[in-house]
Amino acid sequence: MDNKNVESSGLAVEAVDSIEEVAGKYPSYRRAHAKGVVYHAVFTPNGQAASLTTAPHLQNHEVQALVRFSNSSTNPSIPDVFSPAKGMAVQFELPDGGVTSLVTITLPIFFAKTPQSFIDILGTIKENSVEGATTADKFKAVMEKYEESRAGLQAVKMLQPPLSFATNRYHSIHAYYFINSNGERQAVKYEWEPEAGLHYLTNEEVKAQSPNYLEDELAERLSKGPVAFQLSVVLGQEGDPTDDPTSAWPEDRERIVVGELSITGIADEKAQDRVFDPTDVPTGIECSKDPILNFRHDAYAVSHDRRSQGQ
Repeated sequence: MDNKNVESSGLAVEAVDSIEEVAGKYPSYRRAHAKGVVYHAVFTPNGQAASLTTAPHLQNHEVQALVRFSNSSTNPSIPDVFSPAKGMAVQFELPDGGVTSLVTITLPIFFAKTPQSFIDILGTIKENSVEGATTADKFKAVMEKYEESRAGLQAVKMLQPPLSFATNRYHSIHAYYFINSNGERQAVKYEWEPEAGLHYLTNEEVKAQSPNYLEDELAERLSKGPVAFQLSVVLGQEGDPTDDPTSAWPEDRERIVVGELSITGIADEKAQDRVFDPTDVPTGIECSKDPILNFRHDAYAVSHDRRSQGQ
């Protein structure tokens, strides 16, 4: 293992340790997005991405997929309404038997630029987790010390509890590059748009929800038929940052719908063991140089090793 890989692995251990120190340990669960459910799905590309990438799941043939909806919290027992950000991780089955994963959340940006600043920000949260401190107090302490965190944490504060996992828009906070058959590269980000529309709970409705209302609501919705999302790619232009997950692209960037995801039913428990690694990309797609994106491979591996060992 070269020095760069050793450093990355060491930072991954430090990051996971920091998460546990701040949020507690929950053996056998993911270190983030601990509470979640996996579903079967079919993804049908429409061919609109074929001129931009040779990625096999974005051509003209449907592929099977797994979808994991989740709360962002590290606590697997937290009521759904108390974990603001939601996740949607999709793992596509490729024709050669491999897989590729797209990890998205209900926020368009992150709160840390680098693995080290992520660790440092968690340290600041821990330092300010004194008796009586609120989440707002901790956010304020972080934003005062780390300017890069301001937009991401403000976005968290603006989130509303969704009516359903099926009524959220989900974003990739990272940029990728599509590569076509001519070797041309195009910077992209992804968005999942719900066919059911965007719907959120009122304050009165929040009070009436059960701790697991999102899983229950989706089960009821699926009993009536598949749940669908449109996948769009956002086309970056020259000057749009591809290495900074705390910086959003302008809203006027072109969006192209490249396919539809149809979620059909719940998967078995074994599917919970899957690792949805956002750096596991096929030919035709490249990870950007975003340090947080590339760091996630090692961090996910550390988390998976610990939970598979019952830690």
